[in-house]
Amino acid sequence: MSKVIFLDLDGTLTDAGPGIKNCFNYALERMGLPEIRTNNDWIVGPPLWDSFAKVGVADDQLDHAVDLYRERYRDIGYLENALYDGVLDQLSRLKDRSFALCLATSKAAEYAVKITAHFGVDRYLDHQFGSELDGTRSAKTDLLKHGLNVTSSSAQDAVMVGDRSFDIVGAHANEMAAFGVLYGYGNQDELEGAGADGLIQDPSELAHSLITFFE
Repeated sequence: MSKVIFLDLDGTLTDAGPGIKNCFNYALERMGLPEIRTNNDWIVGPPLWDSFAKVGVADDQLDHAVDLYRERYRDIGYLENALYDGVLDQLSRLKDRSFALCLATSKAAEYAVKITAHFGVDRYLDHQFGSELDGTRSAKTDLLKHGLNVTSSSAQDAVMVGDRSFDIVGAHANEMAAFGVLYGYGNQDELEGAGADGLIQDPSELAHSLITFFE
């Protein structure tokens, strides 16, 4: 059976922070709430509902906040984004070693596939797993369980790679190993605190770190 690598999108393959933050603040502004302009890296990664709840959006207004976010994101926000240097080369190296590569993002799949197609990432991916528009499978625990089932993969033959604690916790909940990347929107304390099985300092180390892990 092929070894399977599940890859987060925002903060792992692409620097999606500018678009996510701009759309988040767009939604807050439309709702008459204060924008979050400083110390806001935490916005990148968690499910949107959780992030809007954290800044005080009422439970009965969370869906509306997400809709406003997506109003800007679907046309503009997803393009306020950039591949991390060397990511495509790293994915190519992993494919050359016969790994199965799967996207695993809390972002709605409808938007995730637009981003991977725009940046040419999709040609390296065997599967693309994202959440539903209503938030189903936005939690990494649920998403990775779904990914393992669809790919008929053993948790022992799989690893999750992401930049936030949610990626590590979701992988471990499914008895998978998990690597944290330090060039994204989490930090070493967050990733180590979540129990990351390894840390990747730079995108250029992605393939080597994962090949070495499975040897």
